[in-house]
Amino acid sequence: MAHLWQRLMSLPFLRSEASDDAAGSSDASHSDLLLATQTATHLERLTARPCNRLIYRTALTHRSVLHDHHGDADRPESNQRLEFLGDAVLDLLISEHLFKQFPQSDEGHLSSNRAKIVNRKSLAAFARELQLGEHLFIGESADKQKIRDSESALADAFEALVGAIYLDQGLAGAERFIMNHVIAKVDLRKLVEAEYNYKSRLIEYTQSRQLPPPLYTVIAEEGAEHEKHFTVEVSCNGLSLGRGTAPRKKDAEQLAAREAMILLDSADPFKPSAES
Repeated sequence: MAHLWQRLMSLPFLRSEASDDAAGSSDASHSDLLLATQTATHLERLTARPCNRLIYRTALTHRSVLHDHHGDADRPESNQRLEFLGDAVLDLLISEHLFKQFPQSDEGHLSSNRAKIVNRKSLAAFARELQLGEHLFIGESADKQKIRDSESALADAFEALVGAIYLDQGLAGAERFIMNHVIAKVDLRKLVEAEYNYKSRLIEYTQSRQLPPPLYTVIAEEGAEHEKHFTVEVSCNGLSLGRGTAPRKKDAEQLAAREAMILLDSADPFKPSAES
């Protein structure tokens, strides 16, 4: 029992002011306490709520810790199960946001843009911005420095943290965290336009046919000043090709150009007639 207590007290999240007094006031124990306090404070700042420390300790426990406790009945749990849960929560919330933000996008486009946000490289970048690597629990036998900055470990930790927040604060808490630390960091419009810049494609089309450039016209404005929606029509050579509606004129133009390209790909009204 004493051996188990010592091991539990060695975990930074489970140390307390009282345990420090009981164990003595050595520099080493004070350093461990400071790390625990810093980690808890850091997580509470990120999640905007007091933390269930056991759940978040698990979220930050790298699987290398298990190797140091191989065969122990009381070995700690790694963050792999929370990673599985967080992955599902992240997919759901990002999918919902993209679904609402881009009502004109089809399933393929939504899936493609979600993949750009939740891929391993992106998740690791989010984790670095949150400084999760500094707070990971790493096994003593592992190469700590490399693991703390590895793309895989950081991405896993980020997903596990989302899973922990979901268990601790529910879906609303997870959504708040993702909106603040994922959605707010990603330029979704630029992300979409990078792959699906229909305005550029339409210009290339008109140039290849020696046609006048596309003309974009606002044909309707609806809603209050702070929540306007613009409807834009695109035409070429006097022929209407498509319309789009969005809160910003540029996005409405992009949607109008997308509709135009769908039309031109299926039935090209400017296709040169075959010589008789």
